[in-house]
Parts: sequence; C-alpha cells; structure tokens
Amino acid sequence: MKILIDLGHPAHIHYFRNFIKIMEGKGHQFELVARDKEVLHKLLNQYNLPFKTRGKGSKGLIGKLLYLFYADYIVYRIAKKFKPDLFLSFASPYAAQVSKLMGKPHIAFDDTEHAKIAHLLYQPFTDSILTPEYFKKDFGPKHIRFSGIMDLAYLHPKHFTPDKSVVSGLKQDSKKPIVLLRFVGWHASHDTGHNGLTYEDKQRLLQTLLEHATVYISSEDELEPSLMQYKYNLPANELHNFLSCCSLLIGESGSMSSEAAVLGVPVIFNNSAADLFGVFDYICRYNGVFKITRIDEITEKALAVLTSDAIKLDVKKSSEKIISENIDVTNFMVWFVENYPESRDTMKKNPDYQYNFR
Repeated sequence: MKILIDLGHPAHIHYFRNFIKIMEGKGHQFELVARDKEVLHKLLNQYNLPFKTRGKGSKGLIGKLLYLFYADYIVYRIAKKFKPDLFLSFASPYAAQVSKLMGKPHIAFDDTEHAKIAHLLYQPFTDSILTPEYFKKDFGPKHIRFSGIMDLAYLHPKHFTPDKSVVSGLKQDSKKPIVLLRFVGWHASHDTGHNGLTYEDKQRLLQTLLEHATVYISSEDELEPSLMQYKYNLPANELHNFLSCCSLLIGESGSMSSEAAVLGVPVIFNNSAADLFGVFDYICRYNGVFKITRIDEITEKALAVLTSDAIKLDVKKSSEKIISENIDVTNFMVWFVENYPESRDTMKKNPDYQYNFR
C-alpha cells in the first residue's frame, strides 16, 4: 500500500512515526509532506524520515486563505507523482481535499474540538474521522471513537522508554527540581479568541520559580531577550526524554500538557480554551493535573507541587492508570489502516474489537 501523510505540526510526526516504522517493515510505502513549522523539519531529519515541504503557511486570515490553495496545489502535485492508495493525516484540510480530487480515501485523526475552521475544511472530504472516546464533538456516521489519546501512539511503554541521561550535560543545580515552561504562539485558527500568559505574567512566574527550581522555556514564537537565557536548547527529538526528568510542566500547549500527564509529570495547564478539550477533561480526573488561568493561582499551585512528595506520587499513579485504561494507539492504527475499509466496518459493528490492542 502507498500512503501519503500530511504533517502540519511537530506533534503530528510523533503520532505517526512508530506507525510508519512498523508499516514500512511490512512493505508499505510512504510519502510525507510537511509544513515548515517550528521544529517539524528538524524532527523529520533527526528521525531519518524523508519528506517534501509545503512551505511555512501564514498567520493572517487572508494569508491563510491563499495558503490553502497553495498547499492544496503542492500536495496535489506530489500526490499525482506518488499515486497513493490512501491519504492519512491529523485533521489536514490539504490531504482531505486532494484525496477527494484524486478519488482516494482519507483517514483523519483529531482531538481538537474547537478547531472549527479546520473541521469545515476537512470533514466533508474525509472518509473516516478517528478521535479519542472523550472527544466532545460528533462528526456523524464517519466518526469512529477509540479508547486512547494521541500521546499513547508514541509515549506508550511499548514504544518509549525515557532516557533521563539527557540532563547530565545541562548546567544546573542538581539539588533543584527542573521546571519546563511551554508557551504557544496563538497563531493557529483554533487559538483565535483564546490566550495564555502575558509577558508580565511570564516574568513574574519565572522570578518566583527561580528561587526554587531550574527553569527552562520552550516556545513556538521567538522568546523576548530577557527570557532567552532560559531557552530549551537540547535537540528536538530529546524533548520527551527531558520532559520525563521534570518535576513540573507549566504549559499553554494542550499537546505537551497531556504528554507530561502520560509521563507522570505534574502539569499546570494554562489556556483559556482548557474546558473545550475532552481529552483534558479525562486527564484532569486524576491527581497532579491542574487547569488554572490566573497567574497568582498558577504561582501558588506551582510552589505547592514543587514542595509536595504526595502530588508527585499521585501523578505517577495517575500515569499508570491512564496507560492501563487505554489502548496502544500505534498498533490500533496499524491494524485500522492496513485493513481499511474492513476495519472501519468492524469498528462500527463491534467497537470493543479495539481492546485487542491494549
């Protein structure tokens, strides 16, 4: 089978990289098309995955509209040469629209309820949409829910063992805990109308944390000069190893916040859209994961986490429970794609079939 995967965000390659490796071992062929966003191209090179670029995209509304036509053209041109049997993506309008033009099926994964514009652009052209069962929106007959979260496609113990030696070369006080701050750029269409921390909030939080911890910052946008000295500078493909060594993540990113929860790291999720995420509602059932937006409450909770052994123990137990309750998403993905469309019919008739992939 020849499969074209469109990638629009660094998280997307994590969702699919283990799947690609397993499927290539079975003789399937891939063409990867990737937006030039943050460290996505670096990650693909680090994982030795060949790809073709569809450019950087745009931040403005008009620019986004023009980019839609441009990206469709690029993906179509690549697909015409590759001749895929199937298109696969995480909610990609470009893969969906080109698949329809070429008369081939498109399978989309999604876990972002409030990405309304993306839904309008990919849903009509997509054959099957797979989401975690905790997803709050209903896509109708083409919607298939699975018992898992996307992070378990790459952080499940069957596919990931943390290498905590990555911090050995960092300049830090070994007696101090490590805190990672994750800031997003707020440029995505689904971020419109939402927000996180102001620059003043970041400065206040940083100064408080530095009294108790070694602090690193990961950011979608370029950091302000006063924050640059705290920038996370390890290779992009070491981020999850580094995150596993942290005592706390304070993040505006839903993706990285759920990653931390799976890895057993306490999380303070600061995003005004937090209540819209079904996956985060699920994760917040457990101790050690907090949705907080007010800076004074974030600071107070951060200090409480850093001084509480009980919270650290609770979140480790929560991580084990999250893993035990859900399926191995990669192996489920392999079965679903390799046996499509029969797998779609199986899931419609017997959703419990997925539990073969725990």
